[in-house]
Amino acid sequence: MVSSIQSIALAALLLVSSANAFSPTRTRNVASPSTTTSSSSTSLNGVRSTVARVRDSIMAKERSREDLKIGIAGFYDRSSQLWEDVWGEHMHHGYYVPNDRTDHVQAQIDLIDEVLKWSGVPEPAADGSNASILPKKCVDVGCGIGGSSRHIARKYGCTSNGITLSPYQAGRGNELAIEQGVADLCNFQVADALDQPFEDESFDLIWSLESGEHMPDKEKFVNELFRVATPGGRIIIVTWCHRDLEVGESSLNSKEEKLLAKINRAYYLPRWCSVDDYVNLLKSQGAVDIRREDWSYIIAPFWKAVIKSSLNVKSVLGLAKSGFSTQRGAYAMLLMLRGFDKGLIKFGLITCSKPEAIVKKAVQAE
Repeated sequence: MVSSIQSIALAALLLVSSANAFSPTRTRNVASPSTTTSSSSTSLNGVRSTVARVRDSIMAKERSREDLKIGIAGFYDRSSQLWEDVWGEHMHHGYYVPNDRTDHVQAQIDLIDEVLKWSGVPEPAADGSNASILPKKCVDVGCGIGGSSRHIARKYGCTSNGITLSPYQAGRGNELAIEQGVADLCNFQVADALDQPFEDESFDLIWSLESGEHMPDKEKFVNELFRVATPGGRIIIVTWCHRDLEVGESSLNSKEEKLLAKINRAYYLPRWCSVDDYVNLLKSQGAVDIRREDWSYIIAPFWKAVIKSSLNVKSVLGLAKSGFSTQRGAYAMLLMLRGFDKGLIKFGLITCSKPEAIVKKAVQAE
């Protein structure tokens, strides 16, 4: 992965602190007579809330689905503008083949194209001769600010609907669609991936890039992807997972579980699953042409690039001022990298097709 996890962790602390300290939603409050008189009555509640958060963090308490939704939306509302300012519209890892490439933005675009190619989605022919087999309608589940959606729409000339829990991301995605001249093809909205606002069999390309890790109910997540896919449609899931269990194992060991629980508290993640778990869920739906692959080694160099971009005095000062939540997130980045380095955390690719027809067993009347 990398030569020195300690140096990576230090730089990651800076990145996370910068994201919180200079987030787009942070405003400066100026005291007025009315706010001053009410401050004493609210300070106690603030202290209690802080104590509760610290206690839950130390105990690595698992969040409810509703708490996760609120936390995820707030996290991305706060951090998305900073990411775009530094890295642009693609909020995901890059494709590093060869592993010493330095064109990082293009590497992010290449990741989209390489995943599509790996999944068996055909490239558009220059003469348009294969237009009939190209995607016509795509859904981007966990779309960020819509970088993948717009790229896919331009690539195939298809429509693309993106959903996210973050109002900021949905709004910014639509702004960029207008700016880039693809508003007629792309639309972004706030919606829950576990309860998608689409009719059955609506899309022939289901795209989920680095969002599955946020899903508290993986079975329902897969069911929804399958439900909105057309017969013959292609489903693509690219997500962080824990390692597959070895023969004879029924679960991760206690140290691994504790490590993931601490990461979950900081990054608003539910319990993790393995690529094997995703494959089994897809099989239970009757999926065909299931493929999987581990691309951890392909995306690993991206960490170095992100860290390098965060090395500045402003980030150091931000860490000192950012408070408990950001410092907890900074520490959790160290844990995330430790898990990645030890082979516990994997960057998994899974793809399949929905059958053209699903044969259901007839129920015999007695």
